[in-house]
Amino acid sequence: MRILFNRKHTGTVYILLLLFSFFPAKAQNLEYCDSLVVKGIDALWKKEHVKSLELLTKARTIAERKQWHRQFFLATNNIGANYFEMLDYGEALDYYLEAYNTALKHLDPTSEMVVLNNIAILYSKEDNNEKAREYFKKAYDIAKENKDAIKIGLYAMNLGSAYNASKDPVTARKYILESIPYLKNDPNLYAMSQVTLVQNDLISGNASEARKRAQDLYETLPNKKFNNIGPQLQLVIIEAYIKEGIYPLAEAEAKDLLQKTKSPETRKTIFDFLSETYVKTKRFEQALQYKDSVIKAEKELESIKNGRLYENNKVKFEISEYRKQIAANEAKLKHERRLFYTAIGFLAAFAIIIALIVRNMLSRHKQKKIIAEHNERVIALELEKEKSEHEQKETAALLEEERLKNELEIRNRKLSAKALYLSGRNQLINEVINTLSSSPEIAKNKTLSVQIKTLENHLKSDDEWDSFITHFEEVNHGFINRLKTEHPTLTANDIRFISYVYMNLSNKEIASMLNITAEACRKRKERISAKMALPENTTLFDYLSSL
Repeated sequence: MRILFNRKHTGTVYILLLLFSFFPAKAQNLEYCDSLVVKGIDALWKKEHVKSLELLTKARTIAERKQWHRQFFLATNNIGANYFEMLDYGEALDYYLEAYNTALKHLDPTSEMVVLNNIAILYSKEDNNEKAREYFKKAYDIAKENKDAIKIGLYAMNLGSAYNASKDPVTARKYILESIPYLKNDPNLYAMSQVTLVQNDLISGNASEARKRAQDLYETLPNKKFNNIGPQLQLVIIEAYIKEGIYPLAEAEAKDLLQKTKSPETRKTIFDFLSETYVKTKRFEQALQYKDSVIKAEKELESIKNGRLYENNKVKFEISEYRKQIAANEAKLKHERRLFYTAIGFLAAFAIIIALIVRNMLSRHKQKKIIAEHNERVIALELEKEKSEHEQKETAALLEEERLKNELEIRNRKLSAKALYLSGRNQLINEVINTLSSSPEIAKNKTLSVQIKTLENHLKSDDEWDSFITHFEEVNHGFINRLKTEHPTLTANDIRFISYVYMNLSNKEIASMLNITAEACRKRKERISAKMALPENTTLFDYLSSL
């Protein structure tokens, strides 16, 4: 993974520029050292290991002399990465451990977990799964402590892969499943986690499921070349076919991958699978041929390792010569510096005097700035205080307004309920009068007829209802007019009933005021809803509230 750096630049003023024209500043050296590390990493990615090691060794020497721990760590860690790529795992481990010790002593935990992961990968390459798990776990724990989401996912996936290699699919699956949510935003890393999960299915004995998932995943991979995940999936498919006993498809898949890949390690694995397939199908001559191919692939791998070993020794010799050259140059520089320091002594004294003058000027300017900032803060605090008091007053006014509004609504509800009750009572009395008046026996009784007439004269139902309507309209501006406009077919009795409903009275309360049963009240509400053509999922009260 390419590492990004933060470059620090330091500027100076006045007479100090004169000194820096003769002698490189520390910040300039630091920038130069960073540039060496960046160029070394670029060469590493391009497989130019000799060039990369030369640049990184130079950066490492400078960083060690200047005690720049961050640069020393980066150079050392990437020197180890060069040796890892060159298959010199012993040398790589030495540099990784040195980088790890530097991170422990001088740097933050994020640097520590990077090199721990590198060490773990190295051990996994040597099939030392116990050590690989140990270092992956350390890196994982540090990522957890620092809540570094992408690193948690990456190291959890690596742990799962290590447990897969150790034939512990249960523990492996726990870490793999944990890694997936953390890696979902990176398509390539997410695909890697899915490949690791498929490998876990295969190790767990679910060959058919592993194969199907591998085939589906292979078709949807965003980048089959990333970290060799395409060939890894095909190897899973081949092995699954063999375990399922589907040998023709295993053979076809293996030959397809054999044509695509040039990796000696992958080709060796394919030859093993083909040999096993031919043994299972009793084609022993072909099985023997592919066993020979396995041996050839192993020799090819060994030849590559020997070539890398020769290259490593050549690089080490060149680095040794380079270090001798650096030592000679440093001795020469030391002598020149003595002369240089004598020459600049007078300039340094003059520079110190100027620096003191500048310092005093800056100090006075700084004091003025502090006073101005203090005054600004005082003014800001006063404004904030006034704003807070104003907001408190506004809040109190709003609360008082809300309280008065609630109190008014409560009183209006009581008055409206009382008016409706009186109106309902008068209606009931009127119905009784009508019933009595229609009785022949009572009509003949003049005394009762006079009393009934007197009672009838005392009824004020219309006036009371008109008074209620007036009061109701004051509380609920324009509600009845809107209701009549939207539903002109409603009768006066319907509007009276709707007024009760709008006031959010229960069926029981309405029934009591109208002197009807609760069931009759419910049916009346349904009839009015139907008359108003309301949707089935809308209650009468909800509709009236939105009117």
